Amino acid sequence: MEFISPTEFAKKKIQSVQDYSILAAQSVLNLFRPPHYWADTVQQMDLIGFGSLQIVLASVFFTGAALALNSATTLSRFGATTVIGQLVSIGIVRELGPVLAGLVVAGRNSSGMASELGSMIVTEQIDAMRALGTDPMKKLVTPRVAATVFMLFFLTILGDFMGLLGGSFVAGLLLGLDAHEYWSNAWQTLVFSDVFMGLMKPLVFGFIVATIGCYYGLSTKGGTQGVGRSTTEAVVAAMILIIVVDVFVTRFLMVILGS
Repeated sequence: MEFISPTEFAKKKIQSVQDYSILAAQSVLNLFRPPHYWADTVQQMDLIGFGSLQIVLASVFFTGAALALNSATTLSRFGATTVIGQLVSIGIVRELGPVLAGLVVAGRNSSGMASELGSMIVTEQIDAMRALGTDPMKKLVTPRVAATVFMLFFLTILGDFMGLLGGSFVAGLLLGLDAHEYWSNAWQTLVFSDVFMGLMKPLVFGFIVATIGCYYGLSTKGGTQGVGRSTTEAVVAAMILIIVVDVFVTRFLMVILGS
């Protein structure tokens, strides 16, 4: 393993942050600049949204079921099992639904973007696009960013419902609670700030997933081995950023909403 001095390491990291920031900014600005590659965007929406749908729904469903089951174990000691719907509702809508959906899409699609764009770098397809006068940022990056943000938003909504359904399954069939009471408590406990927070997070997470995947893909070096390395780094970076940024987004929205 080659030794890198702390100064050189810091320079590389600062350069990486700068390059990523430029890519992220350009991906947003390109939304307002022609040409717009709508066909590519729709294709990416299909790959990202419908390709991840089953995994997201299953993940959040069983998470909601596990949350209800664990909550019941504790609440039964105090005779308060009727509030399980409230706990599952708050936990899924505010936190677990958006984060789980983001992590699933990061694992499935951030890696796919990195490997696809990395392969195009290695085979010099990106250089060929530039030679033909096509901007790779507009053609490859912006459609992926727009599609990921858009589809993760709706995946989170569907995932939230499946999480509540998983909690209802456990509460009704395994714990013997009244289904009407569960759904009534789950619905009544939600306020505007809960729903707003739960719907803002996937917009941020989707942007992170797409830009990280595209950045590592376009930064690929070293042939086929570099593609594999970029793919791994993209998944790890996207997942870590989702978890870290979630804390700051939650705190920011709590201050803004006064909750």
